[in-house]
Amino acid sequence: MVSLTALSLLIMVWACSDKTPAPSETPQAGYPSLWESFDPKLQAAIETRFRQEARPQFWQLVKAKKAGIVVVDITDDKQPKVAGYNPDVMLYAASLPKIAIALGAFVKIEQGRMALDQETKNLLTSMIRKSSNKAATAVLAKVGIEDLADILQSDRYRLYDPQHNGGLWVGRDYSGGPVWKTDPLHGISHGATAMQTARFYYLAVTGRLVKEEYRAELREVFSDPAIAHKFVRGLKLANPDAEVYRKSGTWKSFHADSGVVVTDKYRYILVALAEHPDAGEGMVNLVQIVDDVVGGFH
Repeated sequence: MVSLTALSLLIMVWACSDKTPAPSETPQAGYPSLWESFDPKLQAAIETRFRQEARPQFWQLVKAKKAGIVVVDITDDKQPKVAGYNPDVMLYAASLPKIAIALGAFVKIEQGRMALDQETKNLLTSMIRKSSNKAATAVLAKVGIEDLADILQSDRYRLYDPQHNGGLWVGRDYSGGPVWKTDPLHGISHGATAMQTARFYYLAVTGRLVKEEYRAELREVFSDPAIAHKFVRGLKLANPDAEVYRKSGTWKSFHADSGVVVTDKYRYILVALAEHPDAGEGMVNLVQIVDDVVGGFH
């Protein structure tokens, strides 16, 4: 388990602001755009290790643009340091876009159009921690799929933005039913880019995703992952004292993982999307490389 010091840091960073969320990444918000925060030293350090140690097919996926990776060192959250490969490549992301459904629920709760009762808490927790399709479908029905699309494209979030090749998109529920609408640019029903997924977590940890009164609930929903694969498995092997707040996704050869990793000394966001049968194992390796590199800077 993470130490009390690291847990205190995470609580502080996920609830650091009492301001109503401003439109994302504006000068008034006091936080830079992640697209403008690439750090050459971090990029070079990760790339050197990745080329040397990543599973060969994972590097081939990156070169073929069938994988997207973004790392954001948020140890100083007002000076994020970004590294990444294909950050704006849109890929099918399986269950990862359930994070967008969670956001839609909290927006509706803020608006007084949904209740944050025990049933809703249980559904949100099951949807994120256990990746329950039944829970995701139930929450999406409460939010409304059209309303969710509007929220993701709104000026407040811009988590799906044509100017950045798309982003988070939920175009059908998780019951196996018909598609409502695929994303406008790529025709994907459950899609994401690595950068827009990283922005979701960056908005969360900097107090701009949901109002202050709901931040503890949001943090709780993403805690204690119940599926111990990909990033969770890699961290257990490489840094068992680290804590991860995450959401993954798997469908056939499509693999995704995402989250915030917290230790006593450093914090970072990591997102990976890939299309390959063995990409899940590649993500086990990836998080170990990233954790070692980011830790080396602190």
